[in-house]
Amino acid sequence: MAAGGRTHQRSASRLWPALALPGTAWLVIFFVVPFYAIAAVAFGATDPLFGSPVPVWNPLQWQFGDLSRVLHRAVTGDLRPVFVRTFGYVAAALALCIVIGYPVAYYVARLAGRRRGLLLALILAPWWINYLTRMLAWINLLQPDGYVNRTLEATHLVSQPVDWLGGHAYTVVIALAYGYLPFFIVPLFATLDRIDGRLLEASRDLGIGGAGTFWHVTLPLSRQGLLTAAAITVLPMFADYYTNTLVSGSPTTTMVGNQIEFYLLQSQEKGLGAALVLVLSVLLMALMAYYLIATQRASRELS
Repeated sequence: MAAGGRTHQRSASRLWPALALPGTAWLVIFFVVPFYAIAAVAFGATDPLFGSPVPVWNPLQWQFGDLSRVLHRAVTGDLRPVFVRTFGYVAAALALCIVIGYPVAYYVARLAGRRRGLLLALILAPWWINYLTRMLAWINLLQPDGYVNRTLEATHLVSQPVDWLGGHAYTVVIALAYGYLPFFIVPLFATLDRIDGRLLEASRDLGIGGAGTFWHVTLPLSRQGLLTAAAITVLPMFADYYTNTLVSGSPTTTMVGNQIEFYLLQSQEKGLGAALVLVLSVLLMALMAYYLIATQRASRELS
């Protein structure tokens, strides 16, 4: 029996790595290899005749001139306002997602009752449509004679059409929040739904009240889900470029993703674009590390 148990354990220990092998290979092929290719371009050379990038695959021969230029421009040069603007837009869009998404997630998880399935389907419905298609629909809605301006004028909230698509920061923030709001609601809903209702009842029985129960019980218990929702929402926002391009297209609202697109697709300085990708990736990795550390701390506090 003991020998049979050891054989079963060895089989199980081999089974799970084997099942993880396809996913690991997928990550290596479609993440590690492209990321290394970007590094080879960023730290490579430039063709003196045509100005095109020449990737250098040997790390011992890498040059860091483009990376140094990008860092200098990001700290004290023309890229600094772009980074500041990107962080500002993402922070504002995240705040908007919290203001809109948390009440929605809370209602669906705790109060919706039999309507929960329908409401979840409506929340997930935008995922059935391509993101670019939804943004193109927003362009039609925000035209000077679109339905948004018509509604605002009909309700006498504005006296003349609002120039939503004139390169305004608030349009970009609203579009980012709209595009990524479902990513925020779903993980937060899952966390709120798992909160033991007996804890909330016990809090009310102690006379804390509804508002006190929310601040002292529900909100602390949902902090991990809030962090997860914020991470899932914020990380893609930083690299987003098509939302800004579609609803604004103005140099005054340029984000880091737009600069990367410009250098990689419209400029001869591909090395600068690749170096900018690496800088943004390091920033996102730092944010991801903070999320993992904060989540681990929250898990230890709950346990």
